Amino acid sequence: MSSTAVLVSAGLDSAVLAAFEARTSHVHPIYVSAGLAWEAEELVALEQLLATPPFASLAPLARLMFTVRDLYPATHWALRGEPPAFDTPDEDVYLAGRNIVLLTKASIYCAQQDIERIVLGPLAGNPFPDATPQFFESMSRALTLGLAHEIRIDTPFRDKDKSDVIRIGIDLGVPLDLTLSCMKPEGGLHCGMCSKCRERRDAFTEAGMPDQTRYAVQPAR
Repeated sequence: MSSTAVLVSAGLDSAVLAAFEARTSHVHPIYVSAGLAWEAEELVALEQLLATPPFASLAPLARLMFTVRDLYPATHWALRGEPPAFDTPDEDVYLAGRNIVLLTKASIYCAQQDIERIVLGPLAGNPFPDATPQFFESMSRALTLGLAHEIRIDTPFRDKDKSDVIRIGIDLGVPLDLTLSCMKPEGGLHCGMCSKCRERRDAFTEAGMPDQTRYAVQPAR
């Protein structure tokens, strides 16, 4: 089997993506710490998730660091752990350069490990400038040139909604209740008050599947 690097958080989308890729590739999961407020909780959840059967064939988790704490102001919501409100649009939670940071560090790692393919999990309707097909194509070319090593960036879920990903995850046996899609988690609980919790709740409803997520505050309907 060929090797593929998967950029993972503990989030629902990347967890399902890792299991999806493991059907046909030897998956190397990569977590890039950027100094954001929720990362400690995220890493605890990720370690628990990767210990479950759907991820048994994965390589050990590679933990990399590329801080944005010297780029974002100290008052930035993602550093303070105070995300925008429940009903805010995606644009309000944009993290400038997020995919640039992730792909740059991951690609250097992949060049050292002789891995040519990197996948990550943006979904349909992603509005951010570093999640377009043009960006990923250009980034692939630039990283290949800069590292003198072939880098291919793929986004297998780019035409899917989160409800589609939930259905795929259930088919693959991913324990979705162990995933963490929250910008203010505490003690393994989703806050239930941020827009990521809203997206998660809505996606389970759209998928017609029970939401077994533990919320500190049950999201409003």
